[in-house]
Amino acid sequence: MQTIIDFFSHLTNPEWIIQYGGLYIVVLIIFIETGFPFGFFLPGDPLLFIAGMVIANTLSPFGAPPLNLLYWIVLIATAGTIGNFVGYWLGKRSNKLLFQRKDTWFFKKKYLMQAKEFYDKKGGGAIMLARFLPLVRTFAPIVAGVVKMSPGKFSLYNIAGSFLWVISIVSAGFLLGENEWAKQNLEKIIMGIVAVTTAPVLIKMFIARKKNYPVNTISS
Repeated sequence: MQTIIDFFSHLTNPEWIIQYGGLYIVVLIIFIETGFPFGFFLPGDPLLFIAGMVIANTLSPFGAPPLNLLYWIVLIATAGTIGNFVGYWLGKRSNKLLFQRKDTWFFKKKYLMQAKEFYDKKGGGAIMLARFLPLVRTFAPIVAGVVKMSPGKFSLYNIAGSFLWVISIVSAGFLLGENEWAKQNLEKIIMGIVAVTTAPVLIKMFIARKKNYPVNTISS
């Protein structure tokens, strides 16, 4: 357990990231967080911000920081895009299995019906919005696969959402990468990012109204 705690503490340490795998470890973690259910606990937003700070203070793989920024944004966003495709595939593959399960305190069929209503109402914007919400971004592509969102529609908003998410947060870290105040108050910045990104999820959990849905399977 202590090893796991130490690992997560290292993920918010720019020097440790550079020493152990560099920004390629960020690419891997973003892929896992956006593609697999067990990746929901990974710190995607803070990690992207730190990646931006690292890019601003290194000359790898190119000698010009702007080129490095472009290179890593494309690489990280691509990892996030592929991760969501994996999640979407898992959702489609598990569709029948999920509907064959009995309701438990953790899983209820009405959640899938609520998700389908959410996607029907928000459309592709749901996939883009989910990128900026911890927990939600991990499960959104899986649910999209379960409710059989159109592959073409999912692909379009998946790619756009991934690049928008990565560009905005990595660029913010890049612009503050050489700022001494930002370096000295990195922990406070990370806590602020976590607070801002998780607030909508927590608020939704508290104010969500109960609604009954018929226990039916979603048609193919």
